[in-house]
Amino acid sequence: MPETATRPQLAYLTAALDELKAKGTHFRLRVLEDQQAPVCHYDGREVINLASNNYLGLANHPKLIEAAIAATRTYGVGSGAVRTIAGTMRIHMELEERIARFKNVEACVVFQSGFAANAGTVSAILGKEDFILSDELNHASIIDGARLSRAKIKVFRHKDVAHCEELLKEVANEPRHKLVITDGVFSMDGDIGPVDKLAALAEKYGAIMMVDDAHASGVLGRNGRGSIDHFGMHGRVDVQVGTLSKAIGALGGYVCGSKDLIDFLYHRARPFLFSTSHPPSVAATCIAAFDILEAEPERIQRLWDNTHYFQGALHKLGFNIGGVTTPATQTPITPIIVGEGRAAMEFSRALFDEGVMGTGIAFPTVPEGKARIRLILTSEHTRAQMDRALETLEHVARRMGLLQ
Repeated sequence: MPETATRPQLAYLTAALDELKAKGTHFRLRVLEDQQAPVCHYDGREVINLASNNYLGLANHPKLIEAAIAATRTYGVGSGAVRTIAGTMRIHMELEERIARFKNVEACVVFQSGFAANAGTVSAILGKEDFILSDELNHASIIDGARLSRAKIKVFRHKDVAHCEELLKEVANEPRHKLVITDGVFSMDGDIGPVDKLAALAEKYGAIMMVDDAHASGVLGRNGRGSIDHFGMHGRVDVQVGTLSKAIGALGGYVCGSKDLIDFLYHRARPFLFSTSHPPSVAATCIAAFDILEAEPERIQRLWDNTHYFQGALHKLGFNIGGVTTPATQTPITPIIVGEGRAAMEFSRALFDEGVMGTGIAFPTVPEGKARIRLILTSEHTRAQMDRALETLEHVARRMGLLQ
């Protein structure tokens, strides 16, 4: 029998967990038992799934499944090495070339995750004498990359372009590099970053412009090309980060930009240098996904139609989805703001018991007092499924006193 008791050296972790339990924000992982679909089974219960990042339903698309199987039969299940030693397969290069064409840039490098792409890039291209100007609600991977770079970090108020300019003026005479960085779509509130205005500001002050488009990829822009395409800013954003784990339906992250940027990351981005490359099945799956984005734009239209219908109904019912008079969210990410962490987690559990999967999110992922249920619609939800989910949300919220 294995030893299971926590030793004294780690007793402080148990104390921290006890504190989470006392606050009502402790959670356990729910286990998916079938495909990531609009209706699926978690922990033995059938639920309408409103918690997935599978925006376009590609995680279980037959063409992606076929591509994965064919690549596995041809190339095996693994690459056997990091990219810089012996693990760069032809299919990895095909994927990077495919993404670069799709994003209208010179080159692309694929990382093992979106987190690795952000953290690895920021920490590679900047050093301790440089400056980073970062939106206060940027993703944790950007924050960690900034810390790893040892650059001087200046945080501007959320989407506040004027405040960003104030900070740029403060460092305008510093000789070292400056980086302005924002999410294209902010993952907790669903609002769109002011990419156009920040890019113009970066040009004005000679700063590098970087955008994390994880939640914009496959959602915004022509055929899901992201926020740079949405704002018509091609050629004016130096570093574009995207994910292969959300709308693309598989796994990984990528960085797009100039040939020199990508070549530099091949040499200096630590997650790239020290992680085994993707299984060939994943690369093949992602290539197939980009083909579908270009061939089936109606998927993205369905995603937006569902989003507008569902958010409009929530707002009419009186739910706070981030705005005072109109919804603040501008994308399929739909937060229902509850406020107190315990209440948000209890709401999430009660919804699950009634057949709706909506994840409770509390501090430290979001600020204290802004705990929420984060819901995401997909292109594959039917009107009947959405209506049933809306009925459940209203019923549970009224029972719990969250709706008057």
